[in-house]
Amino acid sequence: MTDQPTGVQKLNIIKAINAGLRRSMENDAKVLVMGEDVGKLGGVFRVTDGLQKDFGEDRVIDTPLAESGIIGTAVGLALRGYRPVCEIQFDGFVFPGYDQIVSQVAKMHFRSGGRLRLPIVIRIPYGGSIGAVEHHSESPEATFAHIPGLKVVTCSNPLDAYWMIQQAIRLDDPVVFFEPKRRYYEKAEVDLDGEPDLPLESARVALPGTDATVAAYGPMVKTCLDAAAAAADDGRSLEVIDLRSLSPLDLRAVYDSVRRTGRLVMVHEAHRTLGVGAEVAARVTEQCFYSLEAPVQRVTGYDTPYPPARVEEEYLPDLDRVLDAVDRTFAY
Repeated sequence: MTDQPTGVQKLNIIKAINAGLRRSMENDAKVLVMGEDVGKLGGVFRVTDGLQKDFGEDRVIDTPLAESGIIGTAVGLALRGYRPVCEIQFDGFVFPGYDQIVSQVAKMHFRSGGRLRLPIVIRIPYGGSIGAVEHHSESPEATFAHIPGLKVVTCSNPLDAYWMIQQAIRLDDPVVFFEPKRRYYEKAEVDLDGEPDLPLESARVALPGTDATVAAYGPMVKTCLDAAAAAADDGRSLEVIDLRSLSPLDLRAVYDSVRRTGRLVMVHEAHRTLGVGAEVAARVTEQCFYSLEAPVQRVTGYDTPYPPARVEEEYLPDLDRVLDAVDRTFAY
């Protein structure tokens, strides 16, 4: 049917997700891909490029421009035994389908007393720094992480992208899969024949360190790694943790790190109030109060609608803002 690449390949996140989708579709004929322009065009970011040609129009389905219809159709397919993977073309386009996600996808298993499962993956490219127009650069992840019944995950690199999409598809629970579009073209080596080194819901220590802990996810992980490299030039060792899963939150690595460093900086693109960083700060304060040498610092977007592209770099957290927060933790 298709020639799946094998061995170690240097891939960007787009190609890694594509390879993960291919592997999932080859392994399970019930896996379907559906969304706006995912078939003939291969998606606006070409994440699904070539899948319709290789698997046919019955399994890679071009849908109308109707997010509510996409999610509603996926609910029916999942109830009939399929595993639909829905692409929402851009982050800001998900809200017409929000009612279906919250009222049906998240609740069906509970409403049926555990008798029904909805193994649906909802893929959403998210975040900024691509110079896009309104509704094309948003960070709504906390909105979905707040909804019981949904798993919410995000990758930050090609290796995780390849394995996490496959793990999400295999789950019997609905998963909202956020993809950092500003990192889509960054490359790394991926062993296509290996095994995932972590469960889907586990955090990862992206860089060991001793002086302060910096936690992030998705597009901000690389920013924090760059900040750690800059801090090392000043003699400070930052431990960077990639959360990967936002619901459920796996904070064991964060707790262990904070108990050693005594300091935490939490970084995300989304706006500050009631964001993921607030939840992380609350839990770390509950669990590590006597280890903290300073209050938890948050580096985030601002509490405004996402700005026009010409000023988005003033809105997004950058290396300097992360390092400034690190400096503040050492000022106490």
